[in-house]
Amino acid sequence: MSKTALDKDLRKLDRMEAATHATSRSLAPLGIAVVFLVGAAAWTSVTFQGGPYGYLVVISAVIVGYMALNIGANDVANNMGPAVGAKALTMGGALVIAALAEASGALLAGGDVVSTVANDLLRADTALEGRSLVFVMLAALLASALWVNLATILGAPVSTTHAVVGGVVGAGIAAAGFGVVVWPTIGTIAASWVISPVLGGIFSALFLALIRKTILQRKDRIAAARCWVPILVAAMAGIFAAYLATKGLRRVWSPGAGLVLTIGLGCAILVWLAARPWIRQRSRGMENRKRHVSRLFRLPLVCAAALLSFAHGANDVANAVGPFAAIVAVLQNGGAAAGELELPVWVLAIGAIGLALGLALFGPRLIRTVGEKITKMNETRAYCVALSAAITVLFASALGLPVSSTHIAVGAIFGVGFLREFYSNRRLQSELVPVRAIGIDAGRLNASPEEAVAKYRRRERRRLVRRRHVLQIVAAWVFTVPATAVLSGVLYLLLAALML
Repeated sequence: MSKTALDKDLRKLDRMEAATHATSRSLAPLGIAVVFLVGAAAWTSVTFQGGPYGYLVVISAVIVGYMALNIGANDVANNMGPAVGAKALTMGGALVIAALAEASGALLAGGDVVSTVANDLLRADTALEGRSLVFVMLAALLASALWVNLATILGAPVSTTHAVVGGVVGAGIAAAGFGVVVWPTIGTIAASWVISPVLGGIFSALFLALIRKTILQRKDRIAAARCWVPILVAAMAGIFAAYLATKGLRRVWSPGAGLVLTIGLGCAILVWLAARPWIRQRSRGMENRKRHVSRLFRLPLVCAAALLSFAHGANDVANAVGPFAAIVAVLQNGGAAAGELELPVWVLAIGAIGLALGLALFGPRLIRTVGEKITKMNETRAYCVALSAAITVLFASALGLPVSSTHIAVGAIFGVGFLREFYSNRRLQSELVPVRAIGIDAGRLNASPEEAVAKYRRRERRRLVRRRHVLQIVAAWVFTVPATAVLSGVLYLLLAALML
């Protein structure tokens, strides 16, 4: 009996030790995040020389760091999720590549769109200036960060750009009424709710249909791959070269349209010449199966994910530091209205480090949602998603349409998923001739009524996109701007009551 009691006690101790270890592992990311925020506050207090308003900049820096953490945790999944879902990258490899690419993009090319976030949403000719503008931006940052954090907890990828826009609009209305908002800008942003996912879905479905037609449905898939994969990879290289020239490197270089086209064509030709022997060598001895042919897209997919992360860091760092730049500009002028915004490197550094840390500490959950829970990914489908994201941004920029990288990527995943579902159900439908059997027409089918019902049920189960996730994500998209606007307005009124 004593031995049995001792064994039970030892088992209890083992369970307690395991539970303690699991708890410490779950708390470790929070601890690291807190250390980062404390470090951002200390760094800002030493770097910024703002006189009596320095404490507001320190508070703002903490909120900026919190926002950057949430952007890294939520937005980066759009770029790495498909590659992880396709097993082209492990979770660890994706986190390392994305963290380096995001931080590099934010530091080297970030900040070009800061003036849009900080200035273009609110009218400059209103009474909203000085400390009121500071509190508007503080409320906007905190509200958008809280909303993105909630979306991350719920596993819903949302647009951090829209969250910041909603925050600035809500706080601006609370401070100076509806007339302070530049409503045409808000209208174009609202239009992107529909434009972004639709364009992403259309382009990704078209690319997948092209690959199916030219490679996967051919009798000799290897020969078709040797011909078409270099062309597709070259197209990807040209598109990404133009993408980076126009979107990802605008802070350090701004080429004209003719030069961008030349760069894209030049990169496409060089990559096509390099890809032909590489694809031929990789395809030697390969089985003539779809799964094996899809592996030829693995390396291009990894490169595409890294380039998307770089461009994302360059562009979306403004979501965190844009309002902060306005705060710093106001307080450096002693509380007067901000003029032309100049973004200090130390501000970009807080955003860059926050993006990388947020991805590493809290990103895996959203990466799994985007890459695995919406629809099943392989290398070919993930490649179509990445290529669609780049070309959609270029296409929308040429038309002057504001788009969300989050909406584009998720819409592209929906596009390949629904196309697969369409093809699968069309093939199954061809096996079913209208018959009447147990509520189903069963007269002309060359099968028993039981077989007809089985085929019908089989067709009904071919839903390759999880509807629950579609509804959840779309609901989060719709509520992002109004929810952050209301929350930001409330936070502004609280700040004004306490500090004005």
